[in-house]
Amino acid sequence: MTMFVNANPYQTIGFGYSRHRRPDPRIAGQIDQALGSAQTVINVGAGTGSYEPRSRRVIAVEPSTVMMRQRPPGSAPVIQGYAECLPFPDKSFDAAMAILTVHHWTDAAAGLAEMRRVSGRQIILTWDPAVTARFWLVEEYLPEIAEADAGLASLDVVQTWFRRNGARVSVDHVRVAADCTDGFLGAYWQRPHRYLDPQVRAAISTLANLDQHLVEYAMRRLAADVATGRWHDRHRRLLAVHTLDLGYRLVTTTDRDDAGEHLPPGSDPASD
Repeated sequence: MTMFVNANPYQTIGFGYSRHRRPDPRIAGQIDQALGSAQTVINVGAGTGSYEPRSRRVIAVEPSTVMMRQRPPGSAPVIQGYAECLPFPDKSFDAAMAILTVHHWTDAAAGLAEMRRVSGRQIILTWDPAVTARFWLVEEYLPEIAEADAGLASLDVVQTWFRRNGARVSVDHVRVAADCTDGFLGAYWQRPHRYLDPQVRAAISTLANLDQHLVEYAMRRLAADVATGRWHDRHRRLLAVHTLDLGYRLVTTTDRDDAGEHLPPGSDPASD
């Protein structure tokens, strides 16, 4: 098998990741529902093991030794490897999952093809950049995030690839709770002060990969707005809600002739 070489950002930004990126139980429940009756699962781009279901037989694949070393005791077995070249025979697993990782892959199409090759169904957590661009952190402080997102493999790339290759696709919204425990970009939408912590930002690849001069300038503006109450005045309505749609989407795919059995209850395969 040809060796695949990938420039993995988590070799440099993954330190301390496990302290701030703890799986959120509500998101975990949605992923578990999407896995359906699958008993064997491959977690591609597995990182520290977030959202790996304990009730199923899981094998994790992760390129970064930094991330692998932060996997907690009792985690699923992990091998070092890349999404674009999974070292397993065809249909080795009932399901493959990829959680907020496809945008890091060197060749998203190759990675998605490998997921489909080794599994009967695929579950991918990604995001819709058009919605994320309206998030206050992006719109008011770091519009550079939206510019960077435009070049990444996100929702449109994922669902378009699967549909073009004959899969049945369902897309479900993943709302983010105000007390979300998984510190990804949108997790602190009701807790702006958390973005002021450099260690929190270091665990968010979107922020860690931006020009840090731009990020620091934006954080000084945010700090001033929080201190003076301007942020709270502008976003008073956010303090009254418990969940928010920030563009995160859970994509579930199956072969067309298996869709009726495997798609999550209530999903509309024809809708986005």
